[in-house]
Amino acid sequence: MSDLYRVSRDDWSLHRKGEIDRQRHREKVKEALKKNLADVVSEESIILSDGNKVIRVPIRSLDEYHFRFDQGKKKHAGQGDGKSNVGDVLGSEPQQGGKGKGAGEEPGIDYYETDISIDELADLIFEDLGLPNLEKKKKPDLSSESIEFKDVRKTGISSNIDRKRTIYEVLKRNALSGSPGIHGIKKEDLRFKTWETTYKFESSAVVLAMMDTSGSMGAYEKYIARSFFFWMVRFLRTKYQNVHIVFLAHHVEAKETTEEEFFTKGASGGTRCSSVYRLALDIIEKRYSPQDYNIYAFHFSDGDNLASDNDLCVKLVGELLTKCNLVGYGEIEGPYYYTSTLRSAYKKITDQKFTVVTIKDKTGVYPALKKFFSPAPENIRA
Repeated sequence: MSDLYRVSRDDWSLHRKGEIDRQRHREKVKEALKKNLADVVSEESIILSDGNKVIRVPIRSLDEYHFRFDQGKKKHAGQGDGKSNVGDVLGSEPQQGGKGKGAGEEPGIDYYETDISIDELADLIFEDLGLPNLEKKKKPDLSSESIEFKDVRKTGISSNIDRKRTIYEVLKRNALSGSPGIHGIKKEDLRFKTWETTYKFESSAVVLAMMDTSGSMGAYEKYIARSFFFWMVRFLRTKYQNVHIVFLAHHVEAKETTEEEFFTKGASGGTRCSSVYRLALDIIEKRYSPQDYNIYAFHFSDGDNLASDNDLCVKLVGELLTKCNLVGYGEIEGPYYYTSTLRSAYKKITDQKFTVVTIKDKTGVYPALKKFFSPAPENIRA
């Protein structure tokens, strides 16, 4: 047998076939989740969980490529001298059930439910997120945690194997023994990457979370707003150390709340958005000097504001922009599309630090996170 096809009894890959399959499956699940994050992010089982549970999320079937039986049960054309002419419809894909009359008989789309922890899902969601426009301040007590691979060793766990260096060791050993080539991998050839947790100290930051809790914000609107803030809070606490988060709720009047009240209590009455901007400016003035802190303000509402209050809102947002690195406004549209008078008023604001997003359904939460937390290539500016 040629050396090229010889398999050594010491070949470590023979003992890792099961682990290789499991790792490949995990990678396919991860890839499928990344493609469907917009749907997964707003799952009620996640938002209503305690934040620490393992949850089950639906993703599209992970079938391998294979020949499928024709469910259409139709005659097909395409042979040389048949009666078909150019342009004739020879066949069509069966329509999915559920949209026509009756129970339907066509197959639906397969879904696969997989267990995943909130932390694993958060890693996928937060992969490309960061605080935008960070500037150096007097108090560098905000730190972000990262992992750096710093060393290569002969022992370690299989998921950290350094394939390139392992193959290099095999080639080197075989060449010295007079039998060049990649074969007969032995335990002594294995090389593993090791890492260290490093901390990058950045300037202090405070985030003002502002939510409309008035009567016009129904259960759907409040759920969307809380979904955004759920992931925002988890992102900030996962990626940064010592970040300050202030929770503000408003109807006609605004007040600072606890985190629990912010995510559980509702209210009623009319809407005056200027009240929450006034409170935010007051808190910044008393507790968070722009000289010491990077300041971010995010406000979510359905836009159903008192019309006479809109001009004041524009004025106060302008004042916030002089103190904040970024001000974000998220508007949740109801079942009927319309542009609110508040969003129309905000078109007057041309400052690039003011960012507006609209969310029409649950899939809009993830794009809103990406738009608000897209860091510049250089995350810290002098």
